[in-house]
Amino acid sequence: MTLTVIPVPGPGAEDVVVATSGPDEGAVFTGTEDGSIFRISHDGIRIDRVADTGGRPLGIELLPDGALLVCDAHAGLLRVDPRDGALETLADSAEGAPFVFCNNAAVARDGGIWFSDSSTHFGIERWKNDLVQNTRTGRLLHLAEGAREPEVVLDDLAFANGVALAHDESFVAVAETAARSVVRHWLSGERAGQRDFLAQDLPGYPDNIARGSDSLIWVTIASPHDPVVDRLQSGPMWLRRAATRLPAALQPKPKRTVRVQAYDDSGRLVRDLDLDTPDFHMVTGVREHEGRIWLGSLHEPAIAVVDS
Repeated sequence: MTLTVIPVPGPGAEDVVVATSGPDEGAVFTGTEDGSIFRISHDGIRIDRVADTGGRPLGIELLPDGALLVCDAHAGLLRVDPRDGALETLADSAEGAPFVFCNNAAVARDGGIWFSDSSTHFGIERWKNDLVQNTRTGRLLHLAEGAREPEVVLDDLAFANGVALAHDESFVAVAETAARSVVRHWLSGERAGQRDFLAQDLPGYPDNIARGSDSLIWVTIASPHDPVVDRLQSGPMWLRRAATRLPAALQPKPKRTVRVQAYDDSGRLVRDLDLDTPDFHMVTGVREHEGRIWLGSLHEPAIAVVDS
C-alpha cells in the first residue's frame, strides 16, 4: 500500500467525496477549518477554492444535480454549488431548536437526506467534552425531498457521527463515536423501524463513514481505543466534567494513526487498513472510489490517498 499526502491551503480537511459524473468527474472535494470548500484534481496537481460556507464544513456528499451537500458544524445542512459558490441552507434546526453540531450525511436515491447532529450540548470546538462526558445527546435525522423540517429518527446516540445507507437502502447506519459502534436503523423489510448494530467494539473511535464504489461501508478509526476514556465515561458526571477542565496537555488525546475498515451490509469485516506513517494522522473522512481510498483529517492541512 502506498499513501500519498496532498496538501491543501487550510487546516482540517475533515471529509472527502469524489465526483462521479459531470465536468468535475474524478475530482475530490473537501472542506477546511476556515470554511473553504476545495476541489482537488484526481492527480492532486490542481486545487481550486470553489466556495466558502462561512462556518466549519465537515461531512460532504454529492447531490443528484451535481451540487455538494455540506454538513457545516455551525451553519447546518447546506447545498453548495461548486460552479459559482452559491449557498442554500436546507436545514438548521429540528423540533424548534438549532443544530449544535451538524456532522455527516448520506443521500438516498429518492432525494431524502439522512444526517447526524453529534450533540445538543457541545459544538465542534468542544468535541472532546462530549466524548468524555458521554452526554448521549446525538441524533440521526431525515430530511425528505422537498421538506423544510427534518425529522428526528434516532436520539440518545453516543456522539452521532458518520452516516451511510445500505446498498439496497434497507437500512441507514450511523457511527457512535463515544460507544465505538455503528448503529443500524432498518428502513424496510421485517425489521423496519428496529435498531441494531452493524459493528460493535471497534478497535477505536469511528468518525465519518461512507459507502464505497465497492458497495462496502467504509469506517474511519480516528484514534485507537483508550481505556482511560472508558473509565472516565463510566465514572460519575463530576469526574467526567473535571477531566474536561484539565489543561489540554493532561487530557486524553488522539494517537497518531491511519486506520480505516470496510464492512459489508451484514456487518462482516472485509478490509482493515492500518498504516504506519508519520505523514498523516487522525483519519476522519474516507471514500473508496474505483480501488483508491481517499482520506480526510480533522487536523491535517491535507488529504491523502491510498493506492494498492
